[in-house]
Amino acid sequence: AGVPDVYPGLQGGLLDIALHPRFSENHWIYLSLSQGNDNANSTKVIRGRYQHGRLDNVIEIFTASPHKKKTVHFGARMTFLPDETLLITVGDGFEYREDAQNLDSALGKIVRVTDNGQVPTDNPFLNQTNTRPEIWSYGHRHSQGIVYDAITNNVYAHEHGPMGGDELNQILPGKNYGWPLATYGLDYSGAYVSPLQHYPGTEQPLVQWTPSLAPSGLTQCRNCQWPEWEGDLLVGMLAGQQVRRIHFSDDATTTQEALFTELKTRVRDVRFGPDGALYLLMENSEGQVLKVTPKNG
Repeated sequence: AGVPDVYPGLQGGLLDIALHPRFSENHWIYLSLSQGNDNANSTKVIRGRYQHGRLDNVIEIFTASPHKKKTVHFGARMTFLPDETLLITVGDGFEYREDAQNLDSALGKIVRVTDNGQVPTDNPFLNQTNTRPEIWSYGHRHSQGIVYDAITNNVYAHEHGPMGGDELNQILPGKNYGWPLATYGLDYSGAYVSPLQHYPGTEQPLVQWTPSLAPSGLTQCRNCQWPEWEGDLLVGMLAGQQVRRIHFSDDATTTQEALFTELKTRVRDVRFGPDGALYLLMENSEGQVLKVTPKNG
């Protein structure tokens, strides 16, 4: 009860959930969702106070603008930073990919707002003309995973490429991540989106996956039940039907391991719980959530 209306077209619906860092005090829950209709829809984030089994005092935190007609590529993943500001991924809307480079549009961006939806005074594009002040980074395609690492103070996000060129990036404020000026993938027609994989002034991914594995969900092992995974990132994969573990070496190189391939199911989200166990949200007819612990656990 208390959840606002949701437009569930195609890739839409209720898309992510985040608890306020002081949830035990204020009981604030943040929901990202798709809102609108077939001809005008967008990514939206609301906040409500969870009590007595319902949401009360619901307010709008952020709504992406402009609206779009295509009911795909909402993005809508969230993570909090230590100052209690909220990062929100916004997809490029598929047919609006040029907007990812347009700072007057929220499409193809990661945005940052305060816990009540205001624009932080230290956002990188504040007070610039023809620029949306909530933008934190730009040049993204469709980010379905974002996580903040409190140990290193790094933000990581991944995004879907077109046909190939899925990316994992370290996100820095004000930076341009290249879409669609540079990409390792091709258009679904087989044509180039861009003939360039590198473009001046844009960031290169830490990892890129070609062919596409279709990343969805992102979590990090910090004091989890696998000490040998400490600091590693885990990514759910849809087309890849696995969880990909990414380890950062001291020399900044990465190694990867494919996990749970025997399940042969699309993995929609991955989270480490407060118990240190790994939880997998499976995209199958049962809608399963699986809890995973070490064999000797």
